[in-house]
Amino acid sequence: MKKIIYYVYILECADTTLYVGSTTDLEKRLHAHNHLKSGAHYTKIRRPVVLKYSEKHKTYSKVRAREGELKRMSREEKIRLLG
Repeated sequence: MKKIIYYVYILECADTTLYVGSTTDLEKRLHAHNHLKSGAHYTKIRRPVVLKYSEKHKTYSKVRAREGELKRMSREEKIRLLG
């Protein structure tokens, strides 16, 4: 059985805002954010977006918890995380 890996990520939008999300297929999700109608509305109107940060997690609950932590961070905290 193939193990599912979950990713939490931060994108930088064309207007320099930051977007936090999670997925099981980072490459496919980044493509959706930049090119498809199925991408998040927030990023759809702020294209192009660039992947700035990602983390891997083993469970859905852990990745969702981490996504919540990142979303609650201030912009300055997120920028420090990006290094």
